[in-house]
Amino acid sequence: MGRVIAVANQKGGVGKTTTAINLAAALAQEKRKVLLIDADPQGNATSGSGIQRSNDRKNLYHALITGEPVRDLVLPTEIPTMWVLPSDKNLAGVEIELSEAENRATILRGLVSEIKDYFHFIIVDCPPSLGILTVNGLTAADSILVPVQCEYFALEGVTELFETLTRLKRELNPSLAIEGLLLTMYDERTNLSTAVAKDLRDFYGTQVFKTVIPRNVRLAEAPSFGKPILQYDPRSRGADAYIQLAKEVISHG
Repeated sequence: MGRVIAVANQKGGVGKTTTAINLAAALAQEKRKVLLIDADPQGNATSGSGIQRSNDRKNLYHALITGEPVRDLVLPTEIPTMWVLPSDKNLAGVEIELSEAENRATILRGLVSEIKDYFHFIIVDCPPSLGILTVNGLTAADSILVPVQCEYFALEGVTELFETLTRLKRELNPSLAIEGLLLTMYDERTNLSTAVAKDLRDFYGTQVFKTVIPRNVRLAEAPSFGKPILQYDPRSRGADAYIQLAKEVISHG
């Protein structure tokens, strides 16, 4: 049965979508069947995986609102064992349209359960907020991966997120585990990156991945070409980092 990992952080700009795309691609390169679910109305995980934006294609919005089967909506990528369940700006309407629904927090879990056996990993890219879409992602997930930018307020943001997770586990998903905290945009030349990494490791210990994601120009360029870093520049430091991360995630088995 596939493992469902939600990539989430209520802060924006921490490398969340970059991590969702490139972890999915790296897992696929490790011969795993992977589905990337784009649960962010910005649709960046969709376009960054090479799926052209389209207003007339059914996507995650239709699965959540009208119950369209996920297996009819997933799209292949250029990587043979990686698929995407796309999204677009219409997904923003879910917050309002599901606000009165009794099962509003668990719809995605039901959809995912129908296809879980087909994939080794399902990666959910959550939006940078703690609204209904993120709650659905975390309720459907077996674990959460938290990208943490190496900046001054990083520890504070993680503390807030963990407080929210405690409530969510109590009420909706008692078995939700921490896949790990992932240091992103790491620059070993700066004292700040080194200090933030040390603080997080001192505080959270083995919950912090050994792999760190460097600040890397090629990694930043890749989405504008609609390619994961492993296709755009497989020899870059960014590509190497995500391959190492995939191996760590697989080892958590």
